[in-house]
Amino acid sequence: MTQKTGAESRTANAGAPSSDRSNCGDFCDDWTGSGDVTRQKDIARTVLGRKRTERIAFFKTRGYDSFGGIHRQSARARANSRPVFGMEGQSAITCPAELDSAYLTHILRPDMSLGDQTALLQGTASTGITGLDHILRGGLPRDRVYLVEGDPGTGKTTAALQFLREGLREGESCVYVTLSESANELNAVAASHGWTLDGIDIFELTPADVIGQDEQYTIFDPSEVELSDTIRAVIERVNTVNPSRIVIDSLAEFRLLAREPIRYRRQILALKQFFVGRHSTVLLLDDRSGYQPDLQVQSISHGVLRLEHFVGEWGAERRRIQITKLRGVKYRGGYHDVRIETGGLKVFPRVVAADNEEAGAPTLTDVVSGIDGLDTLLGGGLSTGTSTLIIGPAGVGKTILASKYASMFSQSGARSSLYLFDERRSTFLHRSKGLGLDMEPLVESGAAIVRQLDPGQLSAGELAADICRQVEHEDVKLILIDSLNGYMNAMQDHQAVLLQLHELLSYLNHRDVLTLITVAQHGLVGDSMSAPLDISYLADTVILLRYFEAGGNVRKAISVLKKRTGAHESAIREFKIRGDRLEVGEPLAAFRGILTGVPDFTGTAETLFGVTRDTPA
Repeated sequence: MTQKTGAESRTANAGAPSSDRSNCGDFCDDWTGSGDVTRQKDIARTVLGRKRTERIAFFKTRGYDSFGGIHRQSARARANSRPVFGMEGQSAITCPAELDSAYLTHILRPDMSLGDQTALLQGTASTGITGLDHILRGGLPRDRVYLVEGDPGTGKTTAALQFLREGLREGESCVYVTLSESANELNAVAASHGWTLDGIDIFELTPADVIGQDEQYTIFDPSEVELSDTIRAVIERVNTVNPSRIVIDSLAEFRLLAREPIRYRRQILALKQFFVGRHSTVLLLDDRSGYQPDLQVQSISHGVLRLEHFVGEWGAERRRIQITKLRGVKYRGGYHDVRIETGGLKVFPRVVAADNEEAGAPTLTDVVSGIDGLDTLLGGGLSTGTSTLIIGPAGVGKTILASKYASMFSQSGARSSLYLFDERRSTFLHRSKGLGLDMEPLVESGAAIVRQLDPGQLSAGELAADICRQVEHEDVKLILIDSLNGYMNAMQDHQAVLLQLHELLSYLNHRDVLTLITVAQHGLVGDSMSAPLDISYLADTVILLRYFEAGGNVRKAISVLKKRTGAHESAIREFKIRGDRLEVGEPLAAFRGILTGVPDFTGTAETLFGVTRDTPA
């Protein structure tokens, strides 16, 4: 039988008659092996099927434990199964239309576990890191070598352990080759996350003065061994264990042993070629010690993941990840925020509004405040699927006005979520109760969610990820961010605020969510007032609150400057916060210059709240 290339095989297979598959199925009926014979026959029939979609459907419907980690969307479409199967003591089963001798040789090894055999049928390897698989569109393509680089402390070791533990959960064999840390140190890292490394083969190449290691660890002294001997030791261990997932930590030690860049690159290239033949998914960790950009290593890697961390002028340090290269995958580019906590790395994918265009046009359902004058001013109220900016100086009533909408919305049976940057949660709940907006029953019932955030500890990516989670999984339809000033502090990089907000607001609009954002202006009255950032062009509706003085009293005015989804009043009305309610009065037609904060009153006293004929204005 003549062997064909992968392209020829696919072409031949595409036109192969159904009898080819039936012949294979007849052959499978006579095939037996050790273990669960029925299960082996099921897998064999599927592997020998002509259509990749049929194989994927098989894995999905059977629900075998070994296939639990197969991703349910894009990864399924990229599943790269091969029409070969064999077990210990059995002849290879092949389809006449296709033959892959490398896979055939590998899968016939008697020491391969069922998890490793099934790994060959999957197109991607899950990283086990929350959020990272989403960025990678399902995971890392299997049987490739990847470079994970970053300065010390960025989370490379933790990420590598999560990658191996995920493979272990899938029933795959895993090897961790360490030249920079001892097995005890690795176990300590795992214990800090509540993990155990049982089942992971730790191949330790650390100085020989480490005493008392278990017999499962082989110890070499890199200071006395040439690079070629070290590489040979790694190859021998891989040949012995035959793993599906391998981590090598780290390339910095290989550079030290090589001494010369050209030798180092040749050895790394040879190592990469060896792994390609082994059908193993490999992570090469590099801490960039004495780092000079080594494009050679990056070029021979199938993908490059870069971890970074930085510290601003104040607040906690921030971490992020960037996929700088991944061949054959339309991954989500750019920087994505990362947090290391007990349980491992969490990645917060950057929000891309275009990914949610399939959600369709928003319904633009009216949301009313329950304040007649305000709803009239807004031409009937706000709408879902839009964003609203509430601007004004400190203390003018921005938060309480936005909370009024959230309260009415939650009472109607929908869910709302409030993110507080500028005041404590308990203070907000107590204050809202005093103004007749008792939020506590709504919070207790789950109709409203109130979160107090610390901008010094929270990144914008974490906030966006939490908002997306609540919208997609908690059915939240109203988001309140109080305030933009606190959000900007969380961003630190103010230049990126506009782009981040644009994507976030577009995403929420696609999801038919009403978004309210308060903005505290600098200054209280007069021409000196200004917003920290002009984002009025991003919002669909802009509500302006201002102070003005009349009759020796400080009063408040409200107006609507913009509403894209419908008509609104152009008038300026008085806005008052009474003991237990909010009120919006009649248009202030008798004033000039209210928006400047230095108005001229030209009317009668009866036009103002709380003023009678006998009371001076």
